[in-house]
Amino acid sequence: MGDAIFKQRSGYLGVGIVASCGVLTPTQLSGLAELAVAVDCRYCKLTTRQTLIFIIPENRLEDLRAGVTALGLKVGVFGEIVRNVKACAGNQDLCQRSLSDVFALGGELQDRFMNRPTPCDFKIALSGCQRGCTDPLCADYGVIATGNDTYDVYLGGRGGSRKPVHATRIAAGINGEGVTALLAFILERYDALAEPHERLCNTIRRTGMEAFLPATGFLDRYRPPQENDFLAFAGL
Repeated sequence: MGDAIFKQRSGYLGVGIVASCGVLTPTQLSGLAELAVAVDCRYCKLTTRQTLIFIIPENRLEDLRAGVTALGLKVGVFGEIVRNVKACAGNQDLCQRSLSDVFALGGELQDRFMNRPTPCDFKIALSGCQRGCTDPLCADYGVIATGNDTYDVYLGGRGGSRKPVHATRIAAGINGEGVTALLAFILERYDALAEPHERLCNTIRRTGMEAFLPATGFLDRYRPPQENDFLAFAGL
């Protein structure tokens, strides 16, 4: 585990910079432009993980760190940890299709869980509707909004692989607090059940999904009362 800093074949460093779910304020955006010039950045690259990579000379790394911190941003993380949270532009200002404020929820999850050690890298993706612009079914922990502060949760996806895996729905109709509580539970189970360096989908394949499901009633407090009876009947 460590910072998202990679030595390139050219001799330059690639440094990942993380904002809250990829959203920058105008001040941060203009500040990054000034910082890029100041540290002799060769390229700036937007990534599919909603990070920004600066390609810089190795001797400018500490200047970049200081500048990023001053802007209220962070150098990214890499390795066997919870990565930065990938969330869509899901609130009333950023997307007309959003059913809930997944941008706020994603920021809360990132603040709490990013950089937490895990048996293998662990990726989280949130989407504000079923369009799934952030590929939640390809994440270890995927969240899809189905209404205002109402979410379905999917577990065990894996993208970016020759053998991609679609996640399986493990919870329906829970609120944001429930999404957070369930994630904390899943990470504890992952720590307990995984072999060293084992990706979550492979742990699930070996142990079965049931080993990752919370006890009956665990999620009841996180659902509207009228939904509990129906979801219990449906086995969710």
